[in-house]
Amino acid sequence: MTDTSLPPLVDAAWLKNRLGNSAIVVLDVRTPPTGGFVPGSVHSDYATAGWRTTVGGGAGMLPEPAVLEGLIGGLGIRNGDHVVLVAAGANASDMGNATRVYWTFKTLGHDAVSVLDGGFAGWIAAGGPVKPLPADRKPVAYTAHPRPGLRATLEEVGAAVAAGTTPLHDARSAEQFAGKAKSPQARAAGTIPGAVNLDIAALFSADEHRFAPADTVKALAAQAGLPLADQPITFCNTGHLASVSWFALSEVAGVPGVRLYDGSMSEWSADPARPLQSAE
Repeated sequence: MTDTSLPPLVDAAWLKNRLGNSAIVVLDVRTPPTGGFVPGSVHSDYATAGWRTTVGGGAGMLPEPAVLEGLIGGLGIRNGDHVVLVAAGANASDMGNATRVYWTFKTLGHDAVSVLDGGFAGWIAAGGPVKPLPADRKPVAYTAHPRPGLRATLEEVGAAVAAGTTPLHDARSAEQFAGKAKSPQARAAGTIPGAVNLDIAALFSADEHRFAPADTVKALAAQAGLPLADQPITFCNTGHLASVSWFALSEVAGVPGVRLYDGSMSEWSADPARPLQSAE
């Protein structure tokens, strides 16, 4: 994390104590939102608002900066605001709503961003107050300052496969990694050659409403055989699950240089000429 004064994860107690702070914008990215809202929060549906787009074979690609500037500014979020992201908190995959938007803010050069640990479920469990409707904020001008180093492109992944020295992390289930199951977003089963598997389910506890701590994340990576050097690249099918592993590795565990391949298997497998690896 770039700004050590702002933690990547904040808990319900931290947010309760800061409700009403004009420098903090609580951004609810649930799909769909149920059970009310954190007071003062604005809502932007992760699935439909335009946080991801289709480009060529990639089904969950990062939109162009100008598109994101309009989306974020339209929510009334200013460049200097500290954005706190709220997912539902049902499981690790659900937390991807918040971690993918977090990564998006980071790619735009917006470092003042955090994820509410445990999401809305954690907020309710902690006795947080709830309002029936989200807030409305007046649209503002928002300017991106893109930071491409957090994102891995198709060409960079291809180069990593050819070199065989860059750690590739498949964040999907063991079955999809082994080629025994396939997402509809991928043309064919299998994984990117040379990848190792770490299912993101172990990175977040819905029962405890929290992400795994840094030492646990590093231990899980070690058990999976995932090196934490040489700018690891994490991927899944559409860059959603991979955002959870990117967040856990980069922001929670502090691993430097971690990149997210938003094209993931949907883009990689779209061309039959690109190699795929399956279990023997």
